[in-house]
Amino acid sequence: MAAPADPAESAASAEPGEAGRAAGLSERDRAVLAVEQRGWPGPGAKERAIREQLGISPTRYYQLLGALLDDPRAAEHAPVTVNRLRRIRAARREGR
Repeated sequence: MAAPADPAESAASAEPGEAGRAAGLSERDRAVLAVEQRGWPGPGAKERAIREQLGISPTRYYQLLGALLDDPRAAEHAPVTVNRLRRIRAARREGR
């Protein structure tokens, strides 16, 4: 069977997960969400993992995470995590 000539046709015929990954979040964005999905015994362990696994500072990590909370693709990828973090962010904003 020959491959489709049109890339859009190729993406449409691919598995739903594959098409979502191709047009969705970057590898780094998915890694940021994966770090946030884990449970951490304390802030030091999480910050160390951010530096080691992602190669970025915790400050940059939280900047990226904040931007991801406003990205609908992130909500599609990890709805439970994104919605939990959105609720926490909204509660903190109300407390100000």
